[in-house]
Amino acid sequence: MDVQVANHCSITSAAKASIAQNAAECGIANTAKKKSRSRRGRRGKRRRGKKANEPPPFLPPEAEEGNIEYKLKLVNPTQYRFEHLATQLKWRLQEGRGEAVYQIGVEDNGLLVGLTEEDMKASLKTLRRMAEKVGADITLLREREVDCDRARRKIAEVLVRKVPDDQQFLDLRVAVLGNVDSGKSTLLGVLTQGELDNGRGRARLNLFRHLHEIQTGRTSSISFEILGFNSKGEVVNYSDSRTAEEICESSSKMITFIDLAGHYKYLKTTIFGLTSYCPDFAMLVVGANTGIAGTTREHLGLAMALKVPIFIVVSKVDLCGKSTVEKTVRQLERVLKQPGCNKVPMVVSNPDDAVTAAQQFAQSSSVTPIFTLSSVSGENLDLLKVFFNILPPLSNSKEQEELMQQLTEFQVDEIYSVPDVGTVVGGTLYSGVCREGDRLVVGPTDDGRFLRLKVCSIHRNRSGCRVLRAGQAATLALGNFDRSLLRKGMVMVSPKMNPTICWQFEAAIVLLFHAKTFRRGFQVTVHVGNVRQTATVECLLGKEELRTGERAVVCFRFLKHPEYLRVGAKLLFREGVTKGIGHVTHLLPSTQNHVPDQNRNQNHS
Repeated sequence: MDVQVANHCSITSAAKASIAQNAAECGIANTAKKKSRSRRGRRGKRRRGKKANEPPPFLPPEAEEGNIEYKLKLVNPTQYRFEHLATQLKWRLQEGRGEAVYQIGVEDNGLLVGLTEEDMKASLKTLRRMAEKVGADITLLREREVDCDRARRKIAEVLVRKVPDDQQFLDLRVAVLGNVDSGKSTLLGVLTQGELDNGRGRARLNLFRHLHEIQTGRTSSISFEILGFNSKGEVVNYSDSRTAEEICESSSKMITFIDLAGHYKYLKTTIFGLTSYCPDFAMLVVGANTGIAGTTREHLGLAMALKVPIFIVVSKVDLCGKSTVEKTVRQLERVLKQPGCNKVPMVVSNPDDAVTAAQQFAQSSSVTPIFTLSSVSGENLDLLKVFFNILPPLSNSKEQEELMQQLTEFQVDEIYSVPDVGTVVGGTLYSGVCREGDRLVVGPTDDGRFLRLKVCSIHRNRSGCRVLRAGQAATLALGNFDRSLLRKGMVMVSPKMNPTICWQFEAAIVLLFHAKTFRRGFQVTVHVGNVRQTATVECLLGKEELRTGERAVVCFRFLKHPEYLRVGAKLLFREGVTKGIGHVTHLLPSTQNHVPDQNRNQNHS
């Protein structure tokens, strides 16, 4: 004890001498420095004392709904109790769309009690039996020690995941954003192919769709890549010569990456990918050697405007020193904490951080995990895989069921002609259920009509599929339907829906940036879901003009052809440096005059 005190005194005196010397050199009063030092010391002592005497930690109280279950212990339950526990597990799996998280050693109010080694083993054994009964596997995510009455006790966090059956795997879509040459395609190549990059872009070659992309190394189109996880949490990808169909069959959870372009001249393609493919999450890739450069801020702003939860990957850490990586991370933290973002950055440095980040990221949109990794050396690549493995879906089973009860609506994003198959369309099923043989109507055409067609076959993640459910992306074969009658932005809907066309619509907007004043007659490119078309500002309700940062209800009119829109849909418009966001508030009948009547004008103002 005396030695510790002596050491402490010597360190303190040395620190004071150093402070005094620096103060003298900088012309700062020594007394002010000592006072601030003593105040910080008193605050530090108070914090240290508080930490030593803090009560046992808590988790938030257990929620009735959701896929997280707290269990104090599961030791030798009776048969009746076991059946009840298995039914409860089935409910939690249904809530999490095939995934559930069990916290063992935790009371329902969130108090971390912990279990002895013997009780923990017995509880995990019971949970494994429960999982087997409902057709699932368990994975121990982490164990933590809890101090309780001077006895070491443990709590365990366990992931329970259903074994895949009839292609009912959990599918999450992740849009990949970032500046050109930040390493987006290379990272996806490493994740999905299972082989590290050679430092010259070999891993990304399988992702490119065009010759000029291979020649320049820059993505100009939207491509899709898949990464699977089986019921035990193991990675399933193209390594070991697997095909896409084998990956789907072996996976309980699928991550579909939407690889978007980073160059500014392909910005409209990137915006189309964000608005039409409805990603669950966005992954912003930032090069450690370049930091925040080029379109990085633009992409971050787009994801936030469309309210897509975003996490950040700092790539190429093998190219620069530790100080450069830390500088890039600090730069990102400053941007995320700015008033426009209001995010809480969370740097992930170990597997425990990755588990916590995945859970908090899904619960709170303000939390932004930051990973630092290398696609060449493989440094911290496993942390990103752990994050993807645990990342839960944003929507629960109830919301999914409600969407499936609605009439069928499929958004057309891509159109192909396939030999021996005919016309094929790719896109996302917004609502309802689509089956092989269903008869739908597609439109609107340039003259505002909807045409009848039949769904001949369905492919999802490059393998055959009989049923498509709301929220899933797929390609539909339409047989000999004339491809020239189709275009991006159309919808395929149930004939019972009686779809209506729209030339004019009103939207509540916020003008993010405009060099001068935004007024009637201005033309912008409007993005609403899979719709992308030039529209004219017909009028600003209650105002003559708009400036940067101002809000208004604006009436837009499409220039080329009518579109199918939904009230409440998110809207993003741009023209050069002009940008704005909002949502559709009202659809005007196609027969109505360009300018709404005065009564509606007065109501809005």
